[in-house]
This record gives sequence, structure tokens and C-alpha cells, in this order.
Amino acid sequence: MSRLPQRIATLLRAPRLLAAAGSAVQYVGLGVVAYVLLFHLSVVRGSSMSPGIHDGDRILVDHLSYVLGGVHRGDVVVLRCPLDTSLDYIKRVIGLPGDEIKIEQGDVFVNGTPLVEPYVARPDRRTRLLETVAPDHYFVLGDNREHSSDSREFGQVPRRLLRGRVDLRVWPPLRAGAVL
Repeated sequence: MSRLPQRIATLLRAPRLLAAAGSAVQYVGLGVVAYVLLFHLSVVRGSSMSPGIHDGDRILVDHLSYVLGGVHRGDVVVLRCPLDTSLDYIKRVIGLPGDEIKIEQGDVFVNGTPLVEPYVARPDRRTRLLETVAPDHYFVLGDNREHSSDSREFGQVPRRLLRGRVDLRVWPPLRAGAVL
């Protein structure tokens, strides 16, 4: 006789458990949808951003960063190549609209001020350049200056070709963390 009330109690708890499980599934589903809409996992191909970012690194690309906020000097970005928009490149923003960019003897100057670039292992001493960044465009460089196809080659990048900002490397595990 004592088993009957226990069974009734168990049956009464089942709908609550199912509802809780259903809510959990909905939250996980919403999380997956938000992740897909906000971020994109991308594999880096090439060495243009070494020594900080290596060939084969997995990075998260934040697609909403430039919808909700502005582009900043020093941002690491994924962009569509202006010469072939089917290709994505990863580069660092050096010049913003209206900036004067000067490169001489491997040193980069923005509006006459030398740019401090701890992320560059070896500057490219062959490049000489002086230009002003056009409205709604950005001047980008790879950190591996001697082996990078960037604004020195393909010109300034229109804002519409910026796909998103890169703040996080997720693979390999020993180097996972913030992208500086």
C-alpha cells in the first residue's frame, strides 16, 4: 500500500523533469544559434601573422564586432582579399580613415608618430611608402612583414570587406588564449 503513493509522486514529478529537460535543450539550442551567428571558427593558412599566429592555428572570428562598434588600430581582423574576394586573409589594422601612413627602413609611422609594434619579429627594410587612408578604408599589414601580402600589395581595404575581429585562438591547446 505504501508503494502506491510513491508511484503517484513519481508520476507527478515526471512532467516537471521533462519540462526542465526541455528548457535545458532550448537553452543549449539558443546557445548554438548565438554562437553560429556571432562567431566563426577559422583555420589560419600561411605565415603572414607569425610569430604570434601560426599556420594551422584555429581562431574565433567575431562577426558582430564591427556591426556594433568601430575598427581600432591594432585590431587583428579577417578580411576578404580585395583582389580576390573568395579568399580570406588575416591581418592587423595599422591605419584608420584619414591617417597618414609612412613606412621607411622598416619603421611604420602613423600621422608622423612611430608605431610601437612588439608583435613584429623582423621589419621589412625594403618597403618605402607614404599614403593617406581613404574614407571608409583601412591600411592593414601582416606581422611577418617580409612574407605578407597586405595593403602594400593590394591597397587599402574597404570596410565592407572586413569580416570580423579576432580576439581568441582556440587551437593548439598550448597556445590557446587571447590574440595580441
